[in-house]
Amino acid sequence: MTLSIRQTLMTAVTRCTLIGALATATPAFALDIRIGYLQFVPDQGPVLSNVIPEPEDAGLRGTELALADNNTSGKFLGQNYLLETRVTDSEETALAAFTELQDAGIDLIITRIPGQTLRKVVESADDKTLLFNAGARDNALRTASCHANLLHTIPSHAMLTDALGQWLKQRRWQELFLITGPTPEDKAWAEAFRRTSKRFGLDIVEDKPWTFDADLRRTASKELPLFTQGDDYDAVVVADVRGDFGEYVPFNTWLPRPVVGTQGMTPVAWHRVVESWGAAQLQNRFRELSGRNMNSEDYAAWAAVRAIGTAVTAISKADAPAIRDFLFSDKFDLAGFKGRKLTFRDWNGQLRQPIPLVHPRGLVAQAPFEGFLHPESEMDTLGYDKPESKCRINN
Repeated sequence: MTLSIRQTLMTAVTRCTLIGALATATPAFALDIRIGYLQFVPDQGPVLSNVIPEPEDAGLRGTELALADNNTSGKFLGQNYLLETRVTDSEETALAAFTELQDAGIDLIITRIPGQTLRKVVESADDKTLLFNAGARDNALRTASCHANLLHTIPSHAMLTDALGQWLKQRRWQELFLITGPTPEDKAWAEAFRRTSKRFGLDIVEDKPWTFDADLRRTASKELPLFTQGDDYDAVVVADVRGDFGEYVPFNTWLPRPVVGTQGMTPVAWHRVVESWGAAQLQNRFRELSGRNMNSEDYAAWAAVRAIGTAVTAISKADAPAIRDFLFSDKFDLAGFKGRKLTFRDWNGQLRQPIPLVHPRGLVAQAPFEGFLHPESEMDTLGYDKPESKCRINN
């Protein structure tokens, strides 16, 4: 055999070996995981302040980022994640879109819809459909109106206000001036904080509704000092979810006191100032994808899709009931860039997670705090604990 023939044969063998290795490293997709995203955000009307509006694609962009994350690892495992998106403008069209997703055979669905719409969706869902709530913070969805196939990745109002309450208790700022806005969401947030105040021994010395409908951009310095007159208080707590007046409360109170709640220092699921535990890398990837900062709805949707990806990687199935079983098992935890492994509460489907306390340009702290004890998980000191909830979705 001549040298040229021998070299040709060796080259052919090498190429065959490389082709075989590449085929093994990047297998053909054997498993399609179809995920639905359903969004309906009601029009809140004009806001009487210069508050920056929430982006219309909040939630959707978090879903897309998590889908890309899942596909990055999934391509080596023969897993292909696909997304079907439905962004609607009314409850009626949202319910119709949900039916479309189910009829198309999609049984893993992320939702960013109001609580009352979510209840109707749950009622019409097939037994095999697994829903992830990435938008509704209603406490009742975790305490009474629970469903076995509904998981929550967005924190409840009670989780957020408990995080704030722990911080106030730790600082010994116990006498509080509460201002509640007129919307149902404002009232729900304030009611959650009243529960928090009783839970942690805080004293609401003034509890006033905001009844003005004037634009404060010119009159805040006159109106708010008079409105916040009181004998003494340690902090002002604002419940103004959409931002009608709360943006003008800081630095305009009768007494020189800090402002916390939905404005000032705020408890959130996520914020651009969260950068520890590898979060800066997540923030950068999100900005590259969307051209803006990641918010709480984005994070909740991202966590839902990543939870699905974690389960599918472990069980090699796209079956919704099997994914649900894994998510509630001791084998599941989600690396959520919050410094702790995140798991689902087995009685109401809520994702346990630390709550950052932030102001617009910085992270103040992250709850739960040392000293607030729990027999199983100190993250269960945030929100309704098992004895406080009627839900038993795994019993």
